[in-house]
Amino acid sequence: MPSDHTDPRNLAPDPVAWAERRAEQSRAFDAIGERYDEAFPNKEGQEDCVRRLLDSLAPGAHVLDLGSGTGLPTARQLVNAGARVTGFEFSQGMLDLARSNVPEAEFRQADILDLDPVETSYDAIVAFFSLLCLPKDRIADALGRVRASLAPGGLLCLSMVEADLDDVPISFLGSAIRVSGYPRDELRRVVTDAGLIIEDERTVSYAPEDEGAHPEVQIFLTCRRGA
Repeated sequence: MPSDHTDPRNLAPDPVAWAERRAEQSRAFDAIGERYDEAFPNKEGQEDCVRRLLDSLAPGAHVLDLGSGTGLPTARQLVNAGARVTGFEFSQGMLDLARSNVPEAEFRQADILDLDPVETSYDAIVAFFSLLCLPKDRIADALGRVRASLAPGGLLCLSMVEADLDDVPISFLGSAIRVSGYPRDELRRVVTDAGLIIEDERTVSYAPEDEGAHPEVQIFLTCRRGA
């Protein structure tokens, strides 16, 4: 189990290689833009996960949305419920859309590995389909940063697509993006090894409207920071 004295910043990847990869991914999501919401109009699993999270949070709780995308539906849902929302999004195109869609939130151009646990402590963090944009050897690092950035007893909601992939390029809405995924049991292990306690697990079968996308099983986990 991670120690509170472990500094996840020491686990950062090579900065040059990471900057090149980040720029490639960012260009892809810039090109996708608002078409993402058109291809994935039904986000009931995501919205339900946020509703259950809000039931456990005090009014005005500070929530970090990792991989905010267009800000819809998550940042908007959180703000509407009275949460204080900070969003991380590395794509400038997506960032512009999020700021327009949810002006009440604070959005930063940053990715998950920019998360600095020394900087801010959050009551909750949500990461819907953002971890899958990392290679597997960075996902454990990211979860370590997430855990360290949560207040004691803080909550994490995350979702992944069930698959056995590691940084594989796929065609998505006409752009190439790199994605990773885990079989369900392996995802549970990675999450618990990071010092997070899984309190709720649900799955949703989903068929994207994009003709080039395959039906998928989405895994939603609600976790609490362990001691």
